Amino acid sequence: MVLLELVLLLLLCAVALGWIARRFKFPYPIALVVGGALLGFMPRMPQFPFDPQLILVLVLPPILYQASLLTSWNDFKANIRPISLLAIGLVIATTLAVGAALKLLVPGVPWAAAFVLGAIVSPPDAVAATAILSRLNIPRRMITILEGESLVNDASGLVLYKFAIAAVLTGAFSLVDASTQFVAVSVGGIAVGMALAFVFIAIHRHLGDPFIEVVTTLTIPYAAYIAAESVHVSGVLAVVAAGLVRGRYSPELVSAEMRIIARSVWNLLVFLLNSLIFILIGMQMSDVTATLGGRYSALELAGIGSAVSAVAIGVRFLWVYPVAYLPRWLSGSLREQEPKPRQRELFIIGWCGMRGIVSLAAALALPLTLPGGEPFPHRDLIIFLTFFVIAATLVGQGLTLAPLIRRLKVGSNWSLRNEQQRVRAAMSSVALAAIDDIMRKEAAPADWADNLRAEIADRIVLAAPDGVDLTPRAALMTRLRHAAILAERRELIRLWRDNEISDEVMHHLEEILDYQEAHL
Repeated sequence: MVLLELVLLLLLCAVALGWIARRFKFPYPIALVVGGALLGFMPRMPQFPFDPQLILVLVLPPILYQASLLTSWNDFKANIRPISLLAIGLVIATTLAVGAALKLLVPGVPWAAAFVLGAIVSPPDAVAATAILSRLNIPRRMITILEGESLVNDASGLVLYKFAIAAVLTGAFSLVDASTQFVAVSVGGIAVGMALAFVFIAIHRHLGDPFIEVVTTLTIPYAAYIAAESVHVSGVLAVVAAGLVRGRYSPELVSAEMRIIARSVWNLLVFLLNSLIFILIGMQMSDVTATLGGRYSALELAGIGSAVSAVAIGVRFLWVYPVAYLPRWLSGSLREQEPKPRQRELFIIGWCGMRGIVSLAAALALPLTLPGGEPFPHRDLIIFLTFFVIAATLVGQGLTLAPLIRRLKVGSNWSLRNEQQRVRAAMSSVALAAIDDIMRKEAAPADWADNLRAEIADRIVLAAPDGVDLTPRAALMTRLRHAAILAERRELIRLWRDNEISDEVMHHLEEILDYQEAHL
């Protein structure tokens, strides 16, 4: 009963913090990290018993799978060089720099444990950054690079994290062996993920029920992760590979009804997992700080946390500029293929180093003890510093990102909106041609389809993105449709409340109105 009450409390806290984020218009991870920290210091707050390894397996697969499922393979492939340099090279550099900084600041920390912290905070999370960037009309290539980096760096960071954990547990580390294993577990994880993706694609073709299909999609990330880990390859890369492959086939494979249901289910699941992890680690902070209080003063902890955060942020800037310009200086063909990077855009990419859910889950998953029964070295300090870096980057960089973009005047790239309108126009033209073809074959009067032709012709302006002015006729039609749906909904509710229709009919017609309103 206590566990149930605690879960209910966490859900209510997630609702409250999500509402605060929406009310004050900032990314919800910022509200979660601040709210989680405050909850941890509430008096008499019950503790949540959990298995550290279970947290990692429970949380990471669906979050990584959703991100990979929504990643554009064409954009990812077109920007593979900058994505790889950030997602692999920068992760390694950050792991080494943060580990060395911690060893310098706290000499008693073993090198392997220091690199554990470096691996934990090495992968930035693009959720908060892209939520802000997408609203500010940032060039599309920047968002593609940041999302691609976030997808791959989670995998590379967690592979390094497992190597560092193994070094702590065994007390031995070989760079040659680790490099060989890195390649082996990476290639093996990708192979397992791709193979399972094709298996599930074949299964999906024979299901035919949207609810069964959604449940099946929920099992894919866990199946990929567990299958890969059982043969000792990267479960994270298996999940990413499965999501990329399935996302490539999804438009042809998935029905409209299943897509609507799945989108809602995945968004809800990822929000819940994010909320619970942020709040869970926040609740651990009171015990962590109490344990550390006997060894470090509050000023020392703040100083160490600030220094580690500064190193994590600084390494990104020191990496971004050279890797943007150096390959162009070395390769003439690259200068012709890729647009010249602008310093203002590179500064924004450097500033988008917010840490998030992956770092939190990795910190929570640290083993409690070594094989001999001794406590994991400096586990509380690593968890504290992880939370400190996340709070510093999410709050410090997250809240200043939008003003900084406006200050530097980065943005005003309308290519995505123009592309949406161009594709809408092409789709409408094909639809009108199909109508005319059927009308001609049926020998029906041409005016029978006039209303439908007018509706299709209006779609290009009715579906225009925010900020694109509608024509007076299109704007009026949109208002009329909204008014008609609202009137229908009121009448439907009145008939239902007066017991003139059944609940089943009410819910069916309500769903139709919901789809129509969502379309508008």
